[in-house]
Amino acid sequence: MARLLDPDTVLRRRYKIIAPVGQGGMGAVYRAEDLRLEGRVCAVKEICPDPEASPETLAQAQEQFRREAFTLGRLDHPNLPKVSDTFSEHRREYLVMDFVDGPDLRQLMEAERRQGRFLDERQVLEWADQLCDALEYLHAQGPPVLHRDIKPANIKLTAGGLIKLVDFGLVKLLATDDMRTVTILQGRGTVAYTPLEQYGGDAGHTDVRTDIYSLGATLYHLLTNQPPVDAKQRFLDPNALEFPRAINPHISPSTERAILQAIAMHPDPRPQTVTAFREVLHAGSLPASLIPIVPAHGEWRRAVNENRDLLITSGVVFVLAVLATLL
Repeated sequence: MARLLDPDTVLRRRYKIIAPVGQGGMGAVYRAEDLRLEGRVCAVKEICPDPEASPETLAQAQEQFRREAFTLGRLDHPNLPKVSDTFSEHRREYLVMDFVDGPDLRQLMEAERRQGRFLDERQVLEWADQLCDALEYLHAQGPPVLHRDIKPANIKLTAGGLIKLVDFGLVKLLATDDMRTVTILQGRGTVAYTPLEQYGGDAGHTDVRTDIYSLGATLYHLLTNQPPVDAKQRFLDPNALEFPRAINPHISPSTERAILQAIAMHPDPRPQTVTAFREVLHAGSLPASLIPIVPAHGEWRRAVNENRDLLITSGVVFVLAVLATLL
């Protein structure tokens, strides 16, 4: 792991490092002061090259980084931090973007968990709606841009209630000619929110449904206080996934159904677009008479187990009523 920059280090004679806010195997993210724009605080993302990589590999990595920077620099959406600069210094690559202050959704969820509570479903769905806005925008780019690391810790809540989807470390461009994805920065996502097809790395087929899986897994975590069983374990044991309402019975059946559809193991049963997923989520706000009454997979079994005594009693009463009528 690369050594962190010291506080007060000045990069490009403009960005004064205040403190690190995160570190990983590929580099770190710092809070920094913009010396040219008084009062502006920004986030500086540092990418460190593999010291054992060949010169050719380093050159390819640098070109990949620049493509990502140029791609992100063109993005402009209220639910995404704005990228403002990119540069190289001391054999490291840097990306400068808006610093998003405020807690992330993982912190908010864990605060509720410590109090023995769950986040309010209506609030979570309002956040989900903003995330859908951001993903619809990303996926509408030419070519589409995939985030590939959606999770509660990568979603910030500002003081004004605006959601920001941060950490573009795994952003990918989707090549429209042959539907393969081209990695811009290497990465594999976070296990609990990663669909099975993403484990294929650069050879794996990922598309917008990859982000839909991660979004569904994120909502699962926010509403149940625990992440879903990862895709590899579910592949080995199809019954390993616990249904959200078994953990938090206050979740509406329609929301549970939308989440389970989004985190389907194979991409085909998932909503094919974020817009389609949003429509499924919004079904929960419809009048009860308009919501489909067909239970999601597994609800019949749970309903029977929870109401077994009532069903037996009803059956006995029905049989006696039939006998009394015949006699």
